[in-house]
Amino acid sequence: MIDVVWLGGAAFAAGLVDAVVGGGGLVQLPAMFSLLPKEVPATILGTNKLAAIFGTGSAAVEYARRVRVAWSTAAPAAAAAFVLSFAGAWTVTRVPADFVRALLPIILVAVAVYTFRKKDLGSVHAPMHTGLAERYWAIGIGAAIGFYDGFFGPGTGSFLIFLFVRFFGFDFLSASAAAKIVNVACNFSALMWFGYSGHILWQLGLLMAGCQIAGSLSGTRLALKYGSGFVRKVFLFVVSALIVKTAYDAFTKLGW
Repeated sequence: MIDVVWLGGAAFAAGLVDAVVGGGGLVQLPAMFSLLPKEVPATILGTNKLAAIFGTGSAAVEYARRVRVAWSTAAPAAAAAFVLSFAGAWTVTRVPADFVRALLPIILVAVAVYTFRKKDLGSVHAPMHTGLAERYWAIGIGAAIGFYDGFFGPGTGSFLIFLFVRFFGFDFLSASAAAKIVNVACNFSALMWFGYSGHILWQLGLLMAGCQIAGSLSGTRLALKYGSGFVRKVFLFVVSALIVKTAYDAFTKLGW
């Protein structure tokens, strides 16, 4: 019973963080691996996806009600992410993800440094693409992030926000809203695979989903209340935490 309470608390915190800047898995997955030691990793990942899709979905709905979502960007990116996320999940069963694990901290450091140095990055919403160019960029980014999410996963939401800000000219709040749409597609695609293969603890996952929704709604309202400046600060904090976590995981896996 105590473990369930802790998992519920972790799901609430993950939903809150994920709704603002992504990276909720940084909170939820370590708690699940710690408190569910007898479960195989695939079952933990599947149960995590079940809870996460409810949290991300509720955030997506809340953003869509309160922020003008750039559907011309978000929709093609989500479609590409859906397809490639499934492909990534299939690939990871055949190809080790150790190389990505080792490379991830370096990529995150580059993202953090770039965002920190560009003080005005994401402060103004000034879309850079229209028409076919917008669609092609969206499909390319959605495909790349979708495959990454299915293949490995940590920091998917944060990467999406950064890419929408950097390559589409979105402000951080609009980027976070669009990222939620794409994230839902990624989660649903992976959830199909985990459900088909029987790797979901349905009762626990649905319980955590309720906590995720509560945290997600709280995080969305904070982001909407305090705007892009607040999202940028939380983004830098979460990316910094991801750097530490992924670097530790990479060094541990490599035996350093």
